[in-house]
Parts: sequence; C-alpha cells; structure tokens
Amino acid sequence: MPWIRALLFAAMLLETTCATAPPTLRIAAAADLRYALDELIAAFHKHDASVRIEPAYGSSGNFYAELLNRAPFDLYLSADLEYPRKLSARGLTLQGCLFRYAVGRIVVWTDRASGIDVERLQMDALRQPEVLHIAIANPQHAPYGRAAEAAMRRLGVYDEVRAKIVMGENIAQTLELVQSGAAQVGIVALSLARAPGVSAQGRYWEVPLDAYPRIEQGGTILKWTRQPAAAHAFSDFLLAPEGRAILKRYGFSGE
Repeated sequence: MPWIRALLFAAMLLETTCATAPPTLRIAAAADLRYALDELIAAFHKHDASVRIEPAYGSSGNFYAELLNRAPFDLYLSADLEYPRKLSARGLTLQGCLFRYAVGRIVVWTDRASGIDVERLQMDALRQPEVLHIAIANPQHAPYGRAAEAAMRRLGVYDEVRAKIVMGENIAQTLELVQSGAAQVGIVALSLARAPGVSAQGRYWEVPLDAYPRIEQGGTILKWTRQPAAAHAFSDFLLAPEGRAILKRYGFSGE
C-alpha cells in the first residue's frame, strides 16, 4: 500500500540522517567565557570539524544546581573550581576528569560615554555622585559576584555604596546592565572587558588580585555524557598551548 511504502521511506530517511549527523558536545559554560569560548570552539574546529559543539552560558552556581539533577550536558566549565569538585565528590563525573583551566580577574567597567574616568578614580569611581547604580553578579551563585563584593569590602567602599548595587543573574548580564545604562558602573570579568566590541565601547580599571579571593576556574566531564571522546578532546585542547593562548588574550591567567 502507498502509505506503508511512505512510512518505510520516512523511517529509512530518518535512520540515514541519524547515522550521518555529527556528534553534539553540549557544554555548560560560565558566562565569563562568552567570547573566549566562541573563539576556542572555532580554533578547535580547525583541527576537528567532526564534532558539533553547543555551548550554553550562565552562572556557575545555577549550572551546578542543574547538574545535580543530571542536566543534559557533557562538559562543565565553571568559574569556580569548587563546583566541579563537589560534583566529582558526589560521583557525578567521569573519574580523573577534574581540571583547572584558568584564574579569572575582575575590573571596574564603564561605558566611555559616561565620562567616568575609572583608570584614574579606580575603586573611588563607585563613590561618584553621577553613579546611581553599580552592577555586580549575584554573589549567591556567581563567583564573580562574590569577588566583586569582597573587593569592595577590602578596598573600603562597600558600606558607602551598597545601596546603589544592582545584580545581574550572571556576569554577562551584569555587563549588559552597564551597557544598557541601567547602571553607570559595573564590576565585571576582565575576559568580557577585553572582548571584541566591548573593549572599544568601554574603559576599565583592573582590580588588584590581592583585593579578592582567587577565582580558580575549572571543569569536568559529566558521568552521563554521550560524547566522552569529544569531551576529552575539547578539554585537552583547552589545556593545550593553543587553547591557553586564547584564554590569555582574554585576560585569563594560568597562575
């Protein structure tokens, strides 16, 4: 019958499509990697174009909560190494797959149009009368938010400016708050401040490393991954000289 032949043809077509579709590597990535990871993926594909890579960006803490419930990711790149460590301790990762890929840094960032001279004022930029709102990532689940709060306390401005603080869900959203004018100043990741387009739009002052806890960033491969070979290959590339060179251009330190 014609309809039976049509069903058989559709089944054969679906089988062929599934057999030829490239494997997909799904990465849960900290929002500070938004631009650097895009470049890393493009560079990786020059060596191996057989793997399709789908990154999702968000706060490391939110991803951790999702991964406790086995969210469908293969690789987790966190802005806080403690989150992958906790997953490993719970037996939710492949054995021996915990790694550190960078140390993150924070900056005080503002749009050039604001006229705020952050390079000269440094942390005092937050005290300026024209600064009505200061954007930071939510410290409850964003490592960069915890670093921002610690730096403000360490450098003696927190109590004075705390009423001005507005929070982004993650560090990329925090930058967007300043870009949109919802905040006049933000404390964001150096990796975002150095990103194409962002670097021309804004100006920043890099907060001294001793003003906030070390932001050790790390990753792991999830136990339920369907693409272990691809996850290993990409994490190896991330830690190789070419991958580290790209991270360094975005301000990530290896020390």
